[in-house]
Amino acid sequence: MGDWLPRDANKSAGGSHAGHRERLRQRLLTGGAEALADYELLEFLLFAAIRQGDTKPLAKALIARFGSFSAVLAADPQALRQVKGMGEASAAALHACSLAARRMARGAVQDRPVLGSWQALLDYLAIDMAHLAHERVRVLYLNAQNRLILDHLLGEGSIDEAAIHPREVIRKAFDVGATALILVHNHPSGNPEPSRADIAITTRIAEAGRLLGVTVHDHVIIGREGHVSLRAKGLI
Repeated sequence: MGDWLPRDANKSAGGSHAGHRERLRQRLLTGGAEALADYELLEFLLFAAIRQGDTKPLAKALIARFGSFSAVLAADPQALRQVKGMGEASAAALHACSLAARRMARGAVQDRPVLGSWQALLDYLAIDMAHLAHERVRVLYLNAQNRLILDHLLGEGSIDEAAIHPREVIRKAFDVGATALILVHNHPSGNPEPSRADIAITTRIAEAGRLLGVTVHDHVIIGREGHVSLRAKGLI
């Protein structure tokens, strides 16, 4: 079956819905980055999968369910399909948009010195991690020019000494030829303020790195409410 349509979908082919779609299209093309509200942009994205009918109620239902436009795009396709009106085609269309946004953000930091592209790095990490429902720990390994060698998924789950072994983190740097690294993890609660465990494990890894000639540039914590740099807070 195709994706669900509102009751009045059969009126849409020739009437107000077709006109509404055309007006949205023109505003999108001529009105600039903020021409469409979040729900209107989501409406437009749904047009690809729902060829006729009013997608506004579905767009608003998705934002109400997940909390924001960015959270909708970050949602798992199976979670999207739990919203009434979302079929496989609609979920796939939104998931494709999410993947496209991640690849664009990743492209902005590839093959560039990471420390000189810091905002682009933060944007990429926020798109990739801010809306995760579980904790993810990554290590970005850098070469002598501070270019990204490896974006390594260290683990899923809480960041603590049981989950992260400083020697293993530093050993991986030697394995890939890295001279520096950046620790990254997310807080599913949304609040990026570091915990005592975050600070303690960062200190241990930084100390191990100093002994072995690997620089820990930073530990960045990502949340829906923003990000925190432990170096900016003077904790490294």
